[in-house]
Amino acid sequence: MSYAQPEVQSAVVIAMHLVDMADAIDLGQVEALWAQHARTASARSKLSSAPPKALAFGVPPVVLTLDPIELRIDGAPHHATVTARLYDFGAVAFSVEVKAGQRSWSTFTQLVNAVDAALGPGAESLIWSELIDQVRSLLQPALVRPSLALLHEDYLLGIVHAFDQPVPVNTLHEHVDLVPMLSGEQRALSEQARQDLLRQRFSYYADDLVVLTWDRAFIYEPRGDSDVVDILEVANAQLLELRYYDELLDAELPRMYDLVEATHHVANPLAARRFADLARKLYTLVAEVTEITEKVDNALQVTEDVYLARVYASALELFRVPNVSNAVDRKLAIIRDTYAALYEEASGKRGELMEMAIIVLIVVEIVIAVIRHV
Repeated sequence: MSYAQPEVQSAVVIAMHLVDMADAIDLGQVEALWAQHARTASARSKLSSAPPKALAFGVPPVVLTLDPIELRIDGAPHHATVTARLYDFGAVAFSVEVKAGQRSWSTFTQLVNAVDAALGPGAESLIWSELIDQVRSLLQPALVRPSLALLHEDYLLGIVHAFDQPVPVNTLHEHVDLVPMLSGEQRALSEQARQDLLRQRFSYYADDLVVLTWDRAFIYEPRGDSDVVDILEVANAQLLELRYYDELLDAELPRMYDLVEATHHVANPLAARRFADLARKLYTLVAEVTEITEKVDNALQVTEDVYLARVYASALELFRVPNVSNAVDRKLAIIRDTYAALYEEASGKRGELMEMAIIVLIVVEIVIAVIRHV
């Protein structure tokens, strides 16, 4: 299949790296700390084109502009700008943006894949570690219960702002071959694989296009709006946090079973206290995870913007966020049921203790009465 490939006039490549840095982040303290130590100002995020009543952040994250960096991509130096966006539920999204000037479509695809090789999941780059250490060292007081092991998500975007000729967006994939950019593959893919990659296509105006895949997206946006980029970041942040709590509960359930088993083997009447203590611990865990997952679920509030809502919902589905969320809910349900059973057992044990106390008192009364009559 041959393609008439228009020239790319203006474009950028954005590599996202999202990490779970803490259980929560005090965004007000972040702004204060950044104002003390940094040369650039912080800002609260808002969507650039969507009306606030139609689509808005639940709690607007804080955007920090970090120092630019130099990347060597395919042996050539590239200037890159860096930002970090901090969410109140503990996620930090780093974005490295590389500008792409006028070039052919094939060389733009090569640049996207080269950025992925330098910064993507399989890269052995120290850049992300250095950026994480920089933010963490400056903002440590604002991190509530910092994470020891940093869970992460990566996402790559190729964004074209202008071609050298008008290209109809409904047939753009017939004029430029999007598949090598979306897949990162050098070999030709089967027709079925190509169709799968191009299935998630969205347009609102006659001159914009979004194509989503699991780990990459292509965006054609001549007006420079960043709303789609922002909601893709939020969707990835939600996936990251739900994965964190899914893994946390995976680790907690075996410990819970062991504690319950150990508590059941306590034969003395004072076991009620141990049941009650374990029930309180489980209730606290459920409350904490539920609070955070609600924050994650409400990270972006969509009401009236149908187009962005469709892109957002499709991204969540594509990233399997509902599946992970359901898994978290199922594990929370198991812990809630265990809490309820332990609470009932603790109540039963307390009842047994009261009955024994009453029996002891009756026996004491009988003994005293017998002694008096002797």
